[in-house]
Amino acid sequence: SSGINAEYGTTDWDNEVYDEVDSREVFDLIRDIRDPEHPNSLEELSVVQLDLITCNDTDNYVDVKFTPTIPHCSMATLIGLSLKVKLLRSLASRFKVDVRITPGSHDTEQAINKQLADKERVAAALENPQLLNMVNQCIYG
Repeated sequence: SSGINAEYGTTDWDNEVYDEVDSREVFDLIRDIRDPEHPNSLEELSVVQLDLITCNDTDNYVDVKFTPTIPHCSMATLIGLSLKVKLLRSLASRFKVDVRITPGSHDTEQAINKQLADKERVAAALENPQLLNMVNQCIYG
């Protein structure tokens, strides 16, 4: 038997094993993402909150609403992108991940939500090395 199997068990490496995901698990994935303008986490600033996360494991759907600290926050798109990237990197590929601004909490929420929902725009944004670096700094500190 290999050391990997003995230490971790084969299921940890088997993508076919079904692992149920709930709102708490999603929250735990994103709570420590850093705000780009503050030394605080998104949880500490109440930008992300457990009760604003919907997770339907059966339908493979995750919806995260986030609340920028101020209605004209210039970093809202970057925060949303960081949330989306973290979840896409962390969750199984079966999940459709929506990240949106909490209704009524930002001056340009519809425009930002449209950008975050557009796969091509998200992919293009992540091809920009400076933007990708900023996202990674938010995610990994």
